[in-house]
Amino acid sequence: MKWIARALLVACLSGATPALADTPKNTLVMAKAIDDIVSMDPAEVYELSNSEVVVNVYDRLVGLEPEDMTKLVPTGAESYEVSADSKTFTFKLREGLTFHSGSPVTAEDVLFSYQRVLTLGLTPAYILQGLGWTAENFKDMGKAVDDRTVRLTIAVDLAPSLVLNVFSTTVSSIVDKKEALAHEVNGDLGHEWMKTNSAGSGAFKMLSWKANDSVVLQRQATFRRGEPTIERVIIRHVPEASSQRLLLEKGDIDIARNLTADQIQGIASNADIKVEASPKATIYYLGMSQKIEPLQKVQVRQALKYLIDYQGMADTFLKNRFRVHQSVWPSGFFASLTDTPFKLDVAKAKALLAEAGYPDGFELELEAPNVQPFVDVAQSIQSTFAQGGVTLKIVSEDTKQALTKYRARQHQTIIMYWGPDFLDPNANMDSFANNPDNSDQSAGKPLVWRNSWDIPELSKKTVAAATERDSAKREQMYLDIQKELQDEGPYAVMFQELEQIARRANVNGFFSGPNADLVYFYNVTK
Repeated sequence: MKWIARALLVACLSGATPALADTPKNTLVMAKAIDDIVSMDPAEVYELSNSEVVVNVYDRLVGLEPEDMTKLVPTGAESYEVSADSKTFTFKLREGLTFHSGSPVTAEDVLFSYQRVLTLGLTPAYILQGLGWTAENFKDMGKAVDDRTVRLTIAVDLAPSLVLNVFSTTVSSIVDKKEALAHEVNGDLGHEWMKTNSAGSGAFKMLSWKANDSVVLQRQATFRRGEPTIERVIIRHVPEASSQRLLLEKGDIDIARNLTADQIQGIASNADIKVEASPKATIYYLGMSQKIEPLQKVQVRQALKYLIDYQGMADTFLKNRFRVHQSVWPSGFFASLTDTPFKLDVAKAKALLAEAGYPDGFELELEAPNVQPFVDVAQSIQSTFAQGGVTLKIVSEDTKQALTKYRARQHQTIIMYWGPDFLDPNANMDSFANNPDNSDQSAGKPLVWRNSWDIPELSKKTVAAATERDSAKREQMYLDIQKELQDEGPYAVMFQELEQIARRANVNGFFSGPNADLVYFYNVTK
């Protein structure tokens, strides 16, 4: 039977539909849309699909474990101490922790990992820069006390809980210094190699990533929680929900991640398939570039928010998978704003457009990934915008193409998702409401910068909220910021995701937490 399993594995990797009805017992095969993956280097990873991979391949100093999503615990570290002034954090690394290469994880690897992020200066670098670190000053802010003890000093005043959350993010992943530098080319710190390879100490090693095709992971016996039960994980790029359903029903995959409401309903009576709901912190929104003249007027931005049929979409093609949510910070967490002031109101939208000087509307382009739910959401928005006189041209493209334009500020409007880097409101507010440099040459490129919204006063409020140590005051500050974003911001936040995961009944232990970087494979059994 071994040759049958090998044949099926080859078929899964090639993207062909296997003729057999069972995946290998030692392999988890999962189907989802993974066209958002740009890179697998933790210094660059900033999308959902690759975040899921990185959290299973790399360790961080602290993190959230499947047993309790409310409390940060030492992970790559075994303990930590915070100084009285909340500026210095000292971590003792876990004894015996090793990289997949066999090298021990040392304090020097931690320092290299953070210095590497700051030096490369790619998109997620701003998370570490938020600690007051730069490529130049970090050499003085991070110290190796000994091989297993690392001391990190921040250069700004922040709530300690916020700082610890930063150390739990994917960009804070601990990279094997020796392995990365062994593949360095022209001083890139191994970046080109790490786009498609891994150098971590997590539960799995990445064997391959083929763009728009598959990701393959191999379990590691040296993982700090013990060797994972499942030997191999294969993530197949299957963007069509109907194809995912067919593969799941035939037994050609173990888990389907992107089934639509009608697909879920269609498998409800299948005893071989179980469907579970997993609340996520991911929000979906419409971004509006402030480089586009009509969108610079707050009345226009408000009008567009009244030209979206939020509930209509949530009750039909998004049913049981998304719920209406209209704030940049998801519900269910500290300082969540749950008000939903906007609904489809064409008359109100037309009045606002007339007030802004556009009684006859105008034309816009909408960047929309060519996978669900973006396709249906874009078509719905196109239809309801037209009722208000706004002609919307949909530009359908791969997610990574849309993201590339977005990051270069080359969009007019865009439908996109956002998942927080950690479960503190500053994770979202720092990107949606803090834009210290709105120039095209800005070193930091948060979402508010991508939408070219220059907000010096709101940026100050966001920074102040991050430094406030009184919990009640801090909560109110974030609620006020969210309200201002709702009223005036260049974002029409529409939904919060409720992921529907369909799995074969013999598959257990798959954990999908509220964030993409809280999805764990190491407890899976078949």
